[in-house]
Amino acid sequence: MDFQRVGTGAHTVLVLHGWFGSSRSWQAVLPHLDQETFSYVFLDCRGYGARRGETGRFSVAEAADDVLTAADELGAERFSLLGHSMGGSVMQRVYADAPERVRALVGVSPVPAGGVPFDEQSWQLFSSAADSPGSRRAIIDFTTGNRLTGTWLDAMVRHSLDNSDRDAFAAWLPAWARTDFHTEIQGRDVPIQVIAGRHDPALGPETMEATFGAWYPNLELEIFPDAGHYAMDESPVALTSSVERFLRRH
Repeated sequence: MDFQRVGTGAHTVLVLHGWFGSSRSWQAVLPHLDQETFSYVFLDCRGYGARRGETGRFSVAEAADDVLTAADELGAERFSLLGHSMGGSVMQRVYADAPERVRALVGVSPVPAGGVPFDEQSWQLFSSAADSPGSRRAIIDFTTGNRLTGTWLDAMVRHSLDNSDRDAFAAWLPAWARTDFHTEIQGRDVPIQVIAGRHDPALGPETMEATFGAWYPNLELEIFPDAGHYAMDESPVALTSSVERFLRRH
């Protein structure tokens, strides 16, 4: 399996991307990583990035199996997980399947293990994104509070189009939005940090409190005042600092 590895530290961190992203979505944080303490491994889901052209069921469970396969290939018996958006759902599935291997979880605007409810209008918009760059741009703009430059929005759309297969992208929407396994993780005492952007209207602080806060007794929630859904782009230095402070304790 192809993956990018940054750092040589003993603490392995497997990094999982979101619906519009890929393993390269984390470029803005790379200069700030502690490469002596941690080894970050940036993984692509099937149909994304270095794995474009790969087929599969495009399910949360399958992606979790792929993460565990990657960990085996790396020789990482225990590891932490850092997941953005839909990658946050996958990281929780990995933990549900192999809790003894997980040191800690960090979610950046993560999808809850109960999925994400949509009204009909929103579902139509998100469903149209597979074939409409304009819909992708509208969603990214909405989930960052309609406050960021159009140049950045266009670059995010271009990254999404260039780094995901159309059919994989389409299949992943119901996978992350409508997969519910929260009863399998509810009450678990895993160390977990969730970072929520104040300008994220969908997966912001209130949603995180109502889901992760209700299910994980050890949750540490941090609210980023100057971020929406993409803290790795909007607040890269603050994100890296927060994540590594947390992971050093585990």
